[in-house]
Amino acid sequence: MIRPRVKICCIRSIEEARLAIENGASALGLVGHMPSGPGVIEDELIKQIAKTVPPPISTFLLTSETKPQDIISHYKRVYTTTIQIVDELEGHEYEEIRKDLPNVKLVQVIHVFDDNSVKEAVEISKFVDAILLDSGNPHLSIKKLGGTGRTHNWNLSREIRDSIPIPLFLAGGLNKDNIKQAVEKVQPFGIDLCSSVRTNGKLDPKKLKEFFKAIEK
Repeated sequence: MIRPRVKICCIRSIEEARLAIENGASALGLVGHMPSGPGVIEDELIKQIAKTVPPPISTFLLTSETKPQDIISHYKRVYTTTIQIVDELEGHEYEEIRKDLPNVKLVQVIHVFDDNSVKEAVEISKFVDAILLDSGNPHLSIKKLGGTGRTHNWNLSREIRDSIPIPLFLAGGLNKDNIKQAVEKVQPFGIDLCSSVRTNGKLDPKKLKEFFKAIEK
């Protein structure tokens, strides 16, 4: 089984970006304004970090904007390689973003609840470059759009994986103790981590090494 790509999310500094890359990260998540959750940094810092990241490492802007023009405006403040849309895009108007940003990859987050999540992922997979499955809840009065540290139903994740023709990232409560089981069950293209490789909010070199060691076994 091919080892999935590893995306380290909630990167908060140039130093954290370097640490993640040195330990084997293929992508970095940079969190813009969110209604809740960890890792939020200012757009200017996202831009500064993204400028230091060498190819072929990908940089993901996590945006909670839901209107195409607002997402485009957010992107143009930071210039990452990829946009990760963490909430539902109004009207599914992905082509408006594509037209304005033809060279930027689009990743849509699907928060996995039930069979409707499978249907949603299949429909949206027609418009984006990858799907990322997470364990948030966009239906709360204060939306939880990621960084929960909770797993979700991996059976549904695998069903989505088998039903879409594009890459799938798995997020939500992944750590060194469950990563092998998660990868074997879902077989994702990539995995996404935040809280499990941090101590007191800071990226922890020891936890990073332990995680990469676990995934290599």
